[in-house]
Amino acid sequence: MNFDSRSDMHPAATRQSIPSVRTGAVTVRDLFAASLIAADPTAFTARAVRLRLPASRTPTRRNWIIAVGKAAATMARAALQELDERRAEIAGGLIVSPMAGASPHPLVSVYAGNHPVPGAQSFAAARALEALCQRIPGGDQVFVLLSGGASSLIGAPADGLEEADLIVLCEALLRSGLDIGRVNAIRKRFLRWGAGRLATALAPARIELIVLSDVIGDSLAQIASGPCVPDPSTATDVRLLLDETNLTAHTPPALLRYLDRAMRGDEEETPKSDAPAFLFAGVPAVQGNGGVLDAGALRARVLGFDPVVIVGEPLHGEAAHAGSRIAAAAMALPRGGAAFWGGETTVTMRGGEPAGGRCQEMMLAAAIDLAKAGPGASGITLLAAGTDGRDGPTDAAGAIVDPGTAARITEAGIDPAAALLKHDSYEALHLAGALLKTGLTGTNVADVVIAVRM
Repeated sequence: MNFDSRSDMHPAATRQSIPSVRTGAVTVRDLFAASLIAADPTAFTARAVRLRLPASRTPTRRNWIIAVGKAAATMARAALQELDERRAEIAGGLIVSPMAGASPHPLVSVYAGNHPVPGAQSFAAARALEALCQRIPGGDQVFVLLSGGASSLIGAPADGLEEADLIVLCEALLRSGLDIGRVNAIRKRFLRWGAGRLATALAPARIELIVLSDVIGDSLAQIASGPCVPDPSTATDVRLLLDETNLTAHTPPALLRYLDRAMRGDEEETPKSDAPAFLFAGVPAVQGNGGVLDAGALRARVLGFDPVVIVGEPLHGEAAHAGSRIAAAAMALPRGGAAFWGGETTVTMRGGEPAGGRCQEMMLAAAIDLAKAGPGASGITLLAAGTDGRDGPTDAAGAIVDPGTAARITEAGIDPAAALLKHDSYEALHLAGALLKTGLTGTNVADVVIAVRM
């Protein structure tokens, strides 16, 4: 991991001094807050809806809203307000998010789904989506608003499969340590609404897809399991992927038989690029992680940091390994420097049910390396957090660490290295006062890591 890809250097004469009263923790919180402002889906959604309505007259098509994901409620409100301001007819809709709240429109239903593994609430939301699709006639326009978490929130099994089998598979994928691309390539094959099946159910209505991306590279086939775009993977591809990742033994036999039937041609393949349903789709609008990093970097320059670096290589792979790479890169920063990373790491579970998430594990590993470096890590503060405000199955968004964090964990009676091996980062970081808790943010554009050297 190096700093060669996107570095903004400014003459010393134009640089402001970093206020001496600021601590590293205060500074990285400030930079993360600036990043979250850029991730606000309201303005993005409103603009995308506006651009998809006729500019010179009142829209004549009836409009429907389907919003699913961690940012569903925020995106739906923005879309409905824009449609209302343009006097566009709203025929109905559905919002599915992690928490049910009041509906922003009398014709729009609100459901809460389960996350990160589908459950009874997800199955109910999926049935409500099925009923809604049956009501939407050809000629109407459907704004499909997607954000991270949608795969699980409406995670019902494909026709002919059992809910219990889907839950087993999703739990195995969650523990596997696979990146989101391979997780979704497998998962969407068995989902009622994944792999282009929502587009098929909505055709011939016109689909306007607006996506808040939690996937680096913004692949529409991966985000939310690609409900409205062609599926590039075949059943054979998925079966090979299960074999290559040693997940075949953890996949329920009924799901394997389902794949085998598709490979023989006895079960319908997922919709491909030549499926008629995609003829009714407009040009998607996508907002991802890049703008968030840009906003944080801009704030760092305003605060006087120089150099300010956005690392071009996305974060990926095991969280603990990424934490060590980040610590090493941070120690290469000069004083007054700041660096930003985006992406999404993984944690391969090895039994048990420890508490933590990928950002917390990343920061625990980094804290251990900073402590080992002694004076070589002086002045460094690191932050890693999920932009959705939730890291793994915890109430923390991530963590903030410095060279003294590991010592504080030890003083609290926990061995940091042992906690890392057990994936038990939450308790260790909690005792050190290092957890970052923001609450749910209403957005989701992957993870952000920030390093400063004061």
